[in-house]
Amino acid sequence: MSQSDYREDLDTAVAAARAAGDVVMQYFKAGYDVRDKGGIEGEENPVTSADLASNAVLKERLLGAFPGDGWLSEETADSTDRLERRRVWVVDPIDGTKEFILGIPQFSVSVGLVEEGRAVLGVIVNPALGETICGGIGLPPRRNGEIVGPTDTSDLARAVCLASRTECEKGWFDRYTREGLFARVVPIGSVAYKLALIAAGRGDLSFSLTGKNEWDLAGGAGILAGAGITLVDRDGEAIRFNRPSTETHGYLTANARLMPPLLDLIARERADWRRVQSQG
Repeated sequence: MSQSDYREDLDTAVAAARAAGDVVMQYFKAGYDVRDKGGIEGEENPVTSADLASNAVLKERLLGAFPGDGWLSEETADSTDRLERRRVWVVDPIDGTKEFILGIPQFSVSVGLVEEGRAVLGVIVNPALGETICGGIGLPPRRNGEIVGPTDTSDLARAVCLASRTECEKGWFDRYTREGLFARVVPIGSVAYKLALIAAGRGDLSFSLTGKNEWDLAGGAGILAGAGITLVDRDGEAIRFNRPSTETHGYLTANARLMPPLLDLIARERADWRRVQSQG
């Protein structure tokens, strides 16, 4: 499709995500209720009244503008109806709820549009930093209105990796800098925000081998598509969206030059992990 084919969709998504971000910040400053949704063994899975309010704004704005589209949100009960739709909005009203609760400005509102299983555009709003990153097929990434793009770093040893804040706290990324595999690892909460920053050239690569959900990835995947960057799972397979199960096998992304060596590195990492598991 041409640039104009997705322009109306992107403009609507940007307005919706910013409106939701404004609502999120009202709660951020004034207080909110928190409960644990459960569903993640051994970890808290919090949801706040801010998540639910953001979800309501996004759904009203996006489905109000495009009533024939499907809907998938972390904070809406899933329906198989979406599987019959060619276009589906995949959203996370607050990606990085733990960071939101802790007051760390690394949470975001994530909106992605999926067509026939492929993310075609995305908007990530970090309302605490006043940052909007958006883009899509035929629409190069923009950060607060300015056209941006990925880095051209070609050596993993010089690369900046944007990694999960939680996984960094567990020490899972320590060896990558200790052994000189990456130049630097930067911990960031929201998955969607990390992907947007890669598309905007604020980091070289990002990955997680732990399971994710479609709403974590769709918005960022749409922006990456506009930057000409691929998003794959830990097996190196392209991530498809609007599937019966929303779970994905982790994710990997990097600029075009770094993607081949990153895939090779992760293949070795997974082989080592399997060997340890079989010996244990």
